[in-house]
Amino acid sequence: MKASDLFVRALEAEGVEYIFGVPGEENLDLVESLRTSSIRILPTRHEQAAGFMAATVGRLTGRPGVCLSTLGPGATNLVTAAAYAQLGAMPMVMLTGQKPIRSSKQGAFQIVDVVDMMRPLTKYTRQIVSAATVPAKVREAFRRAAEERPGAAHLELPEDIARDDCEAPLLAASRSRRPVADRKAIACARDALAQARHPLLVIGAGANRKTSARMLRQFVDTLGIPFVTTQMGKGVVDEHHPAWLGCAALSDGDFVHRAIAAADLIVMVGHDVVEKPPFFMREGRRTVLHVNYVGAEVDSVYFPQIEVVGDIANTLWRLQEGFERPAHWDFAFFDRVRRAMDAQLGEGADDARFPMYPQRVVADIRATLGAADIACLDNGIYKIWFARNYRAAGPNTLLLDNALATMGAGLPSAMAAALVHPRRRVLAICGDGGFMMNSQELETCVRLGIDLTVVVLRDDAYGMIRWKQQEMGFADHAMALGNPDFVRYAESYGARGHRPDSAAAFAPLLAECLARPGVDLIDLPVDYADNGRILNHDLARRAAAVD
Repeated sequence: MKASDLFVRALEAEGVEYIFGVPGEENLDLVESLRTSSIRILPTRHEQAAGFMAATVGRLTGRPGVCLSTLGPGATNLVTAAAYAQLGAMPMVMLTGQKPIRSSKQGAFQIVDVVDMMRPLTKYTRQIVSAATVPAKVREAFRRAAEERPGAAHLELPEDIARDDCEAPLLAASRSRRPVADRKAIACARDALAQARHPLLVIGAGANRKTSARMLRQFVDTLGIPFVTTQMGKGVVDEHHPAWLGCAALSDGDFVHRAIAAADLIVMVGHDVVEKPPFFMREGRRTVLHVNYVGAEVDSVYFPQIEVVGDIANTLWRLQEGFERPAHWDFAFFDRVRRAMDAQLGEGADDARFPMYPQRVVADIRATLGAADIACLDNGIYKIWFARNYRAAGPNTLLLDNALATMGAGLPSAMAAALVHPRRRVLAICGDGGFMMNSQELETCVRLGIDLTVVVLRDDAYGMIRWKQQEMGFADHAMALGNPDFVRYAESYGARGHRPDSAAAFAPLLAECLARPGVDLIDLPVDYADNGRILNHDLARRAAAVD
């Protein structure tokens, strides 16, 4: 058997359905082996987008998504996607080609050390130097990518190795259960809960990765503990729940930070230090209880006093089993914070200005999408508005990136979500800056027959950096952009383009686009003029006024 055939058989044994990428001459043997396999190779227009799609498949399924590139420039184009998956804890396996390693007639043409390049960005990176090792290397790459903490893995298959003949048995995936927490650690955590007066739950990215949502909801319902989320922890518990106290979208000065400051015990479920910290720890001010699959990664702002390491759902079940809610628990201040937050979140939801007010955009999208529908965000100032104002109703129904926080991922991420969940409506929400970084994937979307609606929030600028520039007291400089006619641009790829002429026209148009098959793009001008006033000043003043 040719090594490339064996490689594909190993991929099939891992349950791979799609490979996203841009092939090159150095992996044509692998492409030919894929042609007669059960795996679909889906060509994209850029390797970066292929990596974003593979990472999102991993994020949504828990099984590594797979992407493909050639050597040299194709492999270097995967670097941002590798960092996206690694920082975001999304299981992904990257496959790259390489010139023959035993002999080559092309010298160093296009050759860079891809394995060494990928080393700081992956959990596992190897060049395959013998066809006989293919099954073991594939099995280990997938195992390492998927185990906690998930991330990126990389395999390089040189051209001459891919053509070698070899007979080697496939390796079955090992069966294992996630370890559970130590009994004494559970007892210590229960004691901390019993002694606290104002406990608060903070749900982070790790809780969104496995089946912990049901047990988290039961934990909140049974004990009545208020909860907040990080950006990547949104939706694990339905944010319409009366115990929800908001999302840590801003670094400080929001209602959520008043609640955190008032807590004497903070239960951090699935916290990942790669996200911006929801609070800054100070020695002796409060007790922090770390509940996660892995131990805490301690740094200057996160050093929990108690750790319960093991399967999150099992830990939550054991913490609440037979635990009687103490009579001295006091959530009165949290209730006042919630009322003030709810009043503020409702403001601007029916604002009629056009270009549209961001709060109105979020409200209209939330009202149009169902509980199981998926909104995929690119990166920009609108991400803060969605993190604060959009009440996610289920795990991974609002996909945003608060780890690498790269621009350009929104459209490919939404495309992957639509492939994984074809029965759900999927919406890509991109700023004009981020959209143009991978806008060519509209052609991929149309070619693959993906049903997708894309909303391009147009402010003709790098809006997030402009907001920061204003916050720091600098003059408005070097942020303005020019844009194509997005309606005609979409139509040039075979998609449908739309441009509403009023705020009132947006929601009906969005509902119409979501209801039909195919690709629709909505060019939506937005008005960010109030960003500085609200996010830099009003929120801090109103949050501080809660007593």
